[in-house]
Amino acid sequence: MPEQDIDKAEGLTYADAGVDIERATRTKQRIRYLAHKTFTRNVLSEIGGFGGMYALDMKRYKDPVLVSSVDGVGTKLKVAFEMKLHHTVGGDLVNHCVNDIAVQGAAPLFFMDYLATGRLDPEVAEAVVTGIADACKQNGCSLIGGETAEMPGFYPEGEYDLAGFIVGVVDRERIITGKDVQIGDVLVGLPSAGLHTNGYALARKLFFEIARYSPETYVNDLHNKAGAELMRPHKSYWPVMKKLIDGEAVAAMAHITGGGITENLPRVLPKGMGALIETGSWPMLPVFDHLMALGNISRDEMMRTFNMGIGMILVVPTKKFKKVQTILDRAGEKGYTIGRVVKGDRKVAYA
Repeated sequence: MPEQDIDKAEGLTYADAGVDIERATRTKQRIRYLAHKTFTRNVLSEIGGFGGMYALDMKRYKDPVLVSSVDGVGTKLKVAFEMKLHHTVGGDLVNHCVNDIAVQGAAPLFFMDYLATGRLDPEVAEAVVTGIADACKQNGCSLIGGETAEMPGFYPEGEYDLAGFIVGVVDRERIITGKDVQIGDVLVGLPSAGLHTNGYALARKLFFEIARYSPETYVNDLHNKAGAELMRPHKSYWPVMKKLIDGEAVAAMAHITGGGITENLPRVLPKGMGALIETGSWPMLPVFDHLMALGNISRDEMMRTFNMGIGMILVVPTKKFKKVQTILDRAGEKGYTIGRVVKGDRKVAYA
């Protein structure tokens, strides 16, 4: 290498390579403020340390078991990029993780996030973390840390990836495993708000390639714009699930995410049991009918790709069915009787 080129190279900084440490520091200061709003007295660490610390309240639990889960938002982010709508995906991330641990009876304790991008946009990062912090607050858990990574050349301009990690707690004797599920138990479905965070690879293909919609296209069948319909938030069921858990009213619960009812409900069924689902027993959201028509998709394919309007399924002993109805009514939550547990090999059949 010529001497003059060596001299030039000696003056390079990290910012010249695309990573602006000062900009990242300013962004993290704002994130620190947002996270602080979710802190409880159990949080012992500050944002910015090497690890987050959380003190478990041992007086509340006889034999505490920690329950954890990690997830992302998937290609729903692609719609967010198009619409420049970043607040809601943070909430989607938290709510998805909360639902995942709640089905085992666990109350959420704390959350950590991972946000990676090619070039850090402080406004976008703040919007995403604001959504995360707001959802944490609503679900009663603390945002105690995370990672904001700037990776030039790895992500396209204006795009990022998002993942989250949650930890909750449940007393060992109150863990919901599905072991108490019996043949004849009633399946109660709680409605979803839309696609939640699953099936977006297919939904985006149908909307933006097959139908050639733009996010701003108004779709008469949906009474909504295409982008707005796909960005409907992932619902948290924790407020009503907490009441159901406290009332010992359910034998099992299944979060209906990727794989739909077909793949997720069997995860909580014991050996020798299956599920019979009565299609048409709940109101189908227009978006699913529209997607099915656009792609001429079979019902079976739809049922194992999308939630089809049911975001959570409760497995309810018949003797506790009225109690569950009362809890749902008092919580202002809809519940539809969508089937029952039958003899089988941990599979779902549709009637």
